[in-house]
Amino acid sequence: MASQYEGKLPHLEHNIKTPPPPTRRRQIDMSTFTSHLTSTITPDHITNPHSIPNPVDLSAAFRLVQDQFLTLASSAPSQENQSFLLSLAQSLEEDTLHPPTSLEGTSQEFVDSLDRVPRKSLSPDDKCPICMENFLDDPYCLVAELPCGGRHRLDLECVGPWLRTKGTCPCCRADLGERKKRKEAEEREKEKGKKQEVEEEEEEDDMDGLYA
Repeated sequence: MASQYEGKLPHLEHNIKTPPPPTRRRQIDMSTFTSHLTSTITPDHITNPHSIPNPVDLSAAFRLVQDQFLTLASSAPSQENQSFLLSLAQSLEEDTLHPPTSLEGTSQEFVDSLDRVPRKSLSPDDKCPICMENFLDDPYCLVAELPCGGRHRLDLECVGPWLRTKGTCPCCRADLGERKKRKEAEEREKEKGKKQEVEEEEEEDDMDGLYA
């Protein structure tokens, strides 16, 4: 006795719709940057706040971020986006060639504390200025709103490395405050060190005069 499904199985199998493979989002993959930052730069500052990172390591950190922007620029969906990405890469060029004595960007704690934009307040056309992906295309999107005048919104993964290295809004280049505070703290430490050196020299002079 023939099965009721005989002759229909091929037809059913032919009409099975397999889901399309997920498309890779044009987001920055900064796993290498994060690993480099935590393994070669950050540890010294944890154990010794006055230590200076190796210039080669700092240059490599800036280069990793720059390479990601250049990669995105090579497949930019518009001339405007490509120009924007190239401008970010260009601003990192001086840092790769002549790295500063320390990362002048924000701390990871600052990045983690940025305001998150709820999905319900995003429209279907809202895009990240860096990767140009629609925020809502990612079911688990993390959109950060920067504390700049324009309150610019970007994918956290895209903007995080820029904030860690430069400390400004990538869209309007406004200083986000923490970099200024860090520089002021560094200046205070320098002044404190100079004052301590002067006091030590004065003590040595007093001792020399005592035994003269």
